[in-house]
Amino acid sequence: MSKKQNDNKYDTSAKTRRTFIGGQALMEGVMMRGKTAVAMAVRAPDGEIEVQTERLKPQSKATKIPIVRGVISFISSMVIGIKTLLKSAEISSPEEEMPSKSSTAIATFFGIVLAVGLFIGLPFLVKFLIEKYSDYHNIIVLSVIEGCTRLALFIAYLAVIRLMKDIKRTFMYHGAEHRTINCYERGLPLTVENVQSCSTKHNRCGTTFIFFVVVFAIIVYALLNWLFSYLSQFSAVFSNNLLALAIRLLLLPLIAGLSYELLRGLAMLPDNKFTNALRAPGLALQKLSTCVPDDDMAEVAIAAFNAVLELDEQPNKSTIDFYERFFATEREALAAKLKDNPQDADWIYCDILGKSRSELGGVEKIKIGQVKSARAYADRLLDGEPLDYVLGNSEFLGVKLKVDNRVLIPRFETEVLANTVLDMVSKKGGEVGVLDLCTGSGCIAAVIARNSTAQVTATDLSDDALVVAAENLKGLGVTLVKSDMFDKIEGKFDIIVSNPPYVRTGDIDGLMPEVLAQPRMALDGGDDGLKFYRVIAEKAAEYLTENGILAVEVGYDQADDVCALFKRIGKCRVVNDLDGVQRIVVCER
Repeated sequence: MSKKQNDNKYDTSAKTRRTFIGGQALMEGVMMRGKTAVAMAVRAPDGEIEVQTERLKPQSKATKIPIVRGVISFISSMVIGIKTLLKSAEISSPEEEMPSKSSTAIATFFGIVLAVGLFIGLPFLVKFLIEKYSDYHNIIVLSVIEGCTRLALFIAYLAVIRLMKDIKRTFMYHGAEHRTINCYERGLPLTVENVQSCSTKHNRCGTTFIFFVVVFAIIVYALLNWLFSYLSQFSAVFSNNLLALAIRLLLLPLIAGLSYELLRGLAMLPDNKFTNALRAPGLALQKLSTCVPDDDMAEVAIAAFNAVLELDEQPNKSTIDFYERFFATEREALAAKLKDNPQDADWIYCDILGKSRSELGGVEKIKIGQVKSARAYADRLLDGEPLDYVLGNSEFLGVKLKVDNRVLIPRFETEVLANTVLDMVSKKGGEVGVLDLCTGSGCIAAVIARNSTAQVTATDLSDDALVVAAENLKGLGVTLVKSDMFDKIEGKFDIIVSNPPYVRTGDIDGLMPEVLAQPRMALDGGDDGLKFYRVIAEKAAEYLTENGILAVEVGYDQADDVCALFKRIGKCRVVNDLDGVQRIVVCER
């Protein structure tokens, strides 16, 4: 059955469960009200579905009294309806100026006065004029005319406002609300496809409620007309039309209560010819107050329904405000997006929230802006950008360093080199001079300067790298020099440390995408990867003190070759990294 065909057929035969969740269309959204909570879902201008939930106050004993509960429900629904409608307008049209609370109260008051005048006063006036100018006094007929006038006005009102673009969209959301509730009651999973296969009509709709109000108004006002006609024989007071109108207004709560009981009763009764006949007029009227929604609207209605259903089923579940998200849900979604490296989702949120990984478990809610930032970070990762570049920083032996595509990302292997040099500085004692060749981000120089009293000089040929290093070394007393290896260096040093480029030129293009995203200049070590070690082997002795030490990081298979080059300087030894790979070559004069 097509969507359009299904919209013209109210099929309840497939119902397998009942719910007392009801709803209301909002500005670009839907409100769903359950037994214990209210949820609003609104489509924001950026396309995101914003959800707000709120717990309802516990119901009083009066809500169990027939007719009285209908009056309470009607007033409560009206208050919540106005409140949520205004709130939805703030989200769907944030740039428009919202009215103040006082302005809203005044507008609501005059709206109620206008509605009473139009749907209560005007039909009464029609009856009065017929009586006055036609000398026709059949109470039953006049009451029916009054009621039919009221119904005709309501139908005309719906037909006219339906032509307005914004109102029609609201009616489409009304249809999405009905379809979602019908889908749930039929026992179907709440997917957009399933929701769109359901009817836009529903037994508990407010449009049906208003039709019942009209019917009961005809009955109640007919009895009132008869009573006034009878009593007017004894007192002229009962001939006063203003008194009759006033009593009509006073009887509205009773009429609303009776209508509520009928609506509630019919919703609970099984389908048969009798109940279907009573429901038919109200369902027919819903053709005016509902329109076929698009898929985006169905998605909004599903979000509102699921939110209120969870609150009803989970008394301890927290509520949420617009532009907030439950962190656990977003964390899981981001990890799924980064399925090849799901742990990166945590590092992203650690950076955005300013928390350690162990603290993430205590985060319950986050703002949508933080969620969007996390999604943007994830997109960059999926495009092959390294995590450290995405975050804009890298952790290196407890020091947080700024990194971007101007510098090589510090590696765990380089931490072994830095720790090795720190041990050397500590053993030498006193004032130790350290030269950091090819400093890049300044990671080694920063760790040495922060953890010792050594006088550190750091060099690099790249202007971009020196800019980044200057930021990372600010306030640490490190001297920065632009130099092609030793060209601009003066003086001698107790320790020379370097992590030079050592990847073979022919191997670079086969590296992982996140490595290729880093500066080629910081990777390319020449045809055999030993280009810069040869320079160090040739020049280092000139810049080392008598008992100076040289320490360099090497490629996984280069330790022996580098040791052979450094024999001219002194005795070499090799330090393994945490994976047992020969990673650091240390040469003592």
